[in-house]
Amino acid sequence: MSERVGRTAGPVVVLVGPPGAGKSTVGRLLAERLGTTFRDTDTDIEALAGKPIPEIFVDDGEPHFRALEARAVRAALEEHEGVLALGGGAVMAEATRALLAARPVVFLEVALHDAVRRVGLDAPRPLLAVNPRAAWRELMAARRPLYLEVAAAVISTEGRTPEQVADAVLESLELKEA
Repeated sequence: MSERVGRTAGPVVVLVGPPGAGKSTVGRLLAERLGTTFRDTDTDIEALAGKPIPEIFVDDGEPHFRALEARAVRAALEEHEGVLALGGGAVMAEATRALLAARPVVFLEVALHDAVRRVGLDAPRPLLAVNPRAAWRELMAARRPLYLEVAAAVISTEGRTPEQVADAVLESLELKEA
């Protein structure tokens, strides 16, 4: 495991970024390389709600989803010491951004064409359902400054394999593989 001296308890790496950035894929690779576990707050939210995220949006609305998300992020930051991936919109909550201060947060930046290819235009993404390209651009206009606000490092995924992105994350945070 990496050196944790001078660091607050919690995840060794927190990945943020929009849908299609590769947070889950890269997160699993990082966890394997660091000899630790991977946790995704979207999975935690689904377990908490007992249903998939698209159903939460339809049945209960976005405000309810965001409340579950804030709860899941807080719990994961307090309990998990491995690699943590946050949902794309988690940074919108001011309280979440405050919790991310001084943490090893990495913003995985992705180009629109890569995000569309990775997510797929028919994927069940509630906030991208109507006009995916336009919706993605709007999301990024609102969220990019927030990703940058919380990030200790920014890693572009463009033209890189998940393995190369994981290498860049490890290098940027000066983490040693297990």
